[in-house]
Amino acid sequence: MKRNGSILFIALGIFSIINTELGVVGLLPLIMKKYGVTAPQAGMLVSSFALIIALFGPWMTLLMSRWNRKRVLTGVLTLFAVFNLLSAFAPSFSILLTFRVIPAFFHPVYFSIAFVLATVLSDKERAALASRKVFLGVSTGMVLGIPITSYVANQFSLGAAFVLSAIVNGVACLGIAFMVPSTADELKSTSIGGQLGVLRKPVLWLNIGAASFILAAMFAVYSYFAEFMGQRPGMNGSMVSILLVVFGASGVVGNWYAGKLLGRSLTRTTLLYPVALALCYILLHYTGVSLIWIGIIVVLWGAVHTSGLIVSQIWLTSEAPEAPEFANSLFVSFSNLGVTIGTAVGGWLIARAGTIEVIWGGILFAALALLCIAASSILQAKSKVPSALNGEIKERQL
Repeated sequence: MKRNGSILFIALGIFSIINTELGVVGLLPLIMKKYGVTAPQAGMLVSSFALIIALFGPWMTLLMSRWNRKRVLTGVLTLFAVFNLLSAFAPSFSILLTFRVIPAFFHPVYFSIAFVLATVLSDKERAALASRKVFLGVSTGMVLGIPITSYVANQFSLGAAFVLSAIVNGVACLGIAFMVPSTADELKSTSIGGQLGVLRKPVLWLNIGAASFILAAMFAVYSYFAEFMGQRPGMNGSMVSILLVVFGASGVVGNWYAGKLLGRSLTRTTLLYPVALALCYILLHYTGVSLIWIGIIVVLWGAVHTSGLIVSQIWLTSEAPEAPEFANSLFVSFSNLGVTIGTAVGGWLIARAGTIEVIWGGILFAALALLCIAASSILQAKSKVPSALNGEIKERQL
């Protein structure tokens, strides 16, 4: 029971960090008004956070890989809580930006350790279930982070939204401190050289490419959800908001179910993912004006879209079991890079060809992801054949 509780608090920590990262999106209008900054300036609170994760994630994880894992988790959550509290009282925009930038360096460190601990604290048969529980924190954070913080800020104040984030950080921190067993601190860590050694694997780089392209495929279209849906006849702002909620709810379910499919067949599920996402985009492009059909497709799209998180994470890290924390940090870093690339290409397509054509960017990245996954699967299969032949020769010699 204690182990189940520890995984739930680890997942709550993930939720609290995602909420800190993305929740500010719903606060940008209030931040612009309070500090007298423009939209691009306020957007730096989001873009700078993601850029730091992409650039420094793996190296921060390497630096802290020899430290006590439980203390690192509680320390990172404490840091997030403190800087969220400070953000509530930031006297200027530049100081607020500083309070955002510092925790971003430690965001991937928490993620990397959290995924590893969730697996270690479970039996081998329940490892996939543990990953799904942790990813529940990711998906709910992405779905609920923006509306919750926006609601609190509008009902009370901008500072209250930051205080709420700090409280969630604190609750998760205390839960981990009391619920994560001390045996988690005794896990053996691979040397920094050993962890860097996984970068020599060609298959790992193909998996990194697949993860990056999957995230790019997801966000090339999703980043412009409101604009895309707004082009439909009879679609107003209220309907778009409802569809966003439906999209998010189906995403939580889809992410959970994808974890089950990955447990049954990792390669088959990963190969099918970009195909399923591309089909969703084609349906979106060619569907009529019926709101019922659009709603059905959004449910399907939401389920497929969000499951890309767990699919890409498990696919990437499966090739580096000897350095799980470093592999997870690579996922966090390159997934953020994929989001950045996908959003940029989607914006370029909208400017050049119109909003409706943005789906072709998603389909292009899905095709590139499929190529990387197929190439990786072929290389893995080829590497197993010589091993099997060598074993057969040795048996004959004996």
